[in-house]
Amino acid sequence: MSDQDWYDDSAYENAAEQSHRVARAGWTAILGVSGLLGAAAIAAAVVCVASAAGMIYVVMTATR
Repeated sequence: MSDQDWYDDSAYENAAEQSHRVARAGWTAILGVSGLLGAAAIAAAVVCVASAAGMIYVVMTATR
């Protein structure tokens, strides 16, 4: 017959545990990428503001 009893849920428990580990790794990856995209957006905004300030400075000093 079978070497497992009818109430043996070890395969199900192993699959559920593996599923939780994979889901946790997936969410960690999603949060990491979202954080990097947020940091890149902030850096782009800082670069835009700095370049606008530089252009205003050049225009102001050129028109004196």
